[in-house]
Amino acid sequence: MKADCRLYLVTPPALEPAAFAVQLATALDAGDVACVQLRLKDVDDDTVRRAIDALRPVAQEREVAFILNDHPRLAKEMGCDGVHVGQTDMPYREARKIMGGDAIVGVTCHDSRHLAMVAGEDGADYVAFGAFFPTGTKETEHRAMPELLTWWQEMMEIPCVAIGGITPENCGDVVRAGADFLAVVSSVWQHPEGPGAAVRAFNKAIAEA
Repeated sequence: MKADCRLYLVTPPALEPAAFAVQLATALDAGDVACVQLRLKDVDDDTVRRAIDALRPVAQEREVAFILNDHPRLAKEMGCDGVHVGQTDMPYREARKIMGGDAIVGVTCHDSRHLAMVAGEDGADYVAFGAFFPTGTKETEHRAMPELLTWWQEMMEIPCVAIGGITPENCGDVVRAGADFLAVVSSVWQHPEGPGAAVRAFNKAIAEA
């Protein structure tokens, strides 16, 4: 039984940097968060740069890792702690070459044991599995089962992230199955009582699991 599951916050796909920086600070000040991933969709590089400038200090001042989705060169240029690459993005090895050995490089593996083994053997810092539950944030072609996390924990030392429709109400099974991190999006930013309340609710649910 692993009690050290932590939150991995993923930003909404569209945001206004200055306003969102306030929300992010509220979330991070509410409880334990391991890292924040900036994941913007269909925007140009300058939009990403502006968002990094506004949000990276909020995370890093609180000793929370700041990870950029999809863009290793931008992540390196802008002082991010790491990058997350999907299966249709730049291959892991290229991303690692750009980011260097000390950066965090994580890889989406959907529901695939094979993809996860390849990423692990290549040296990824973590693998992400999902979606575990239906999600409104992105179209999900892949459904992962909690047993996948248990299998991974028995096989590999590298941490695993669970993503996809995870809420404080449903996360218990995923935590108990062996997730090292819960990647959460709308369940935090769209929480009726705000992101701080969501972080508190998640950390309580993780502790109880």
